Amino acid sequence: MSSHGEKNSDPNIEKPVDEEAIHEQSRAVSGKPWMYKRPKIGSFKFPYYASPTSQLLLVSFVCFLCPGMFNALNGLGGGGQQDPHAVNIGNTALYSTFAVIGFTAGSIANRVGLRWTLLFGGFGYFLYVGSMLSYNHNRNLGFLTFAGALLGACAGCLWCAQGAVMMSYPDEKSKGKFISWFWIIFNLGGVIGGLVPLAQTMNAPEGRAVGDGTYIAFMILMFIGFVLCFFLVESKYVRREDGSQVIVMKNPSWWSEIKGLGEVLVSDWYIVALFPMFIASNWFYAYHFNNVNGAKFNIRTRALNSCLYYLAQMFGAFAFGYMLDMPSLRRTTRARLGLVVLFIFTMAVWGGGYAWQREYTRADTALENFRIIDFKDSDYVGGMFMYILYGVYDAAYQTCVYW
Repeated sequence: MSSHGEKNSDPNIEKPVDEEAIHEQSRAVSGKPWMYKRPKIGSFKFPYYASPTSQLLLVSFVCFLCPGMFNALNGLGGGGQQDPHAVNIGNTALYSTFAVIGFTAGSIANRVGLRWTLLFGGFGYFLYVGSMLSYNHNRNLGFLTFAGALLGACAGCLWCAQGAVMMSYPDEKSKGKFISWFWIIFNLGGVIGGLVPLAQTMNAPEGRAVGDGTYIAFMILMFIGFVLCFFLVESKYVRREDGSQVIVMKNPSWWSEIKGLGEVLVSDWYIVALFPMFIASNWFYAYHFNNVNGAKFNIRTRALNSCLYYLAQMFGAFAFGYMLDMPSLRRTTRARLGLVVLFIFTMAVWGGGYAWQREYTRADTALENFRIIDFKDSDYVGGMFMYILYGVYDAAYQTCVYW
């Protein structure tokens, strides 16, 4: 899993920036000269536009505004709807198409390029939130289901492009750092997005749903994220700090792409062995959002919990990302350490979650006299810390899966 150009070199030694090499290689692929110039304020130099760092930051802010805001809304439980059953149907359609397109999105990205893959991926988010707004007024479940299915296809492409930028652009010694940077910015979207419904519902302790203004605000932010997708540089123009090129494997036809996908599943058994971990990476979201946050708390407390959940993810991503990049340990040692720490953390967090879950069942939540917790209640603190730990665990798990 080593990057090109790193053989016979100490991975712990920082290489000086070779700007001439960058310009030489950029001319070879007809990159615009401004892509490789560093903006400067005083003595501080910003990364050049076609650098891995700049491209990661761009993709991070796309995800900040698109899936980050989607997560903030979904984190309210049932998408903040009075009728969470409708959103559950939409999310079922979403993840059904997500699973299919996500499996083949790599081939799509290889054929059309990361920029167009990301652009298509960003389109579905504001449309899906628009379908929730529409459902509030006309109960059009068909539109909500269609928008969910379309978002699943879009999300599969967006996360494929995001993963390619985050994992293939940095050199080997910086992968954990890039993962943590992305996850921090991405989850900042969830934090800020959670503040929108929190501000709008702060004076509504009995509320169970958000209003039209919340959905409109999310749609505007998601549309801005969609526009940002246009500014991603094609992979062939990206150059690392040492001047090395990002290698993009591209098959000559759609058939060869599909054939190559099949060959990977046959020859690289460890990819198949990781499937259970991939499946589990999204398994718990419906439980966290709908069966914990959506079931047990009122709307303003759910908004607060959502902010805390994504804030906790920022700290979890930072800790695990930098742990997996520790220069004093070999990569295999870091991998084993990460798995051991993740296993212990999984048992601790979900053990606490089991103790919390024993206090109520799904049948209890359907009862009219089921007690909903507000953040001013004395028994809120336990649930708050449980939800924060769920957020830290989410980031730790995703960081390990990516790494």
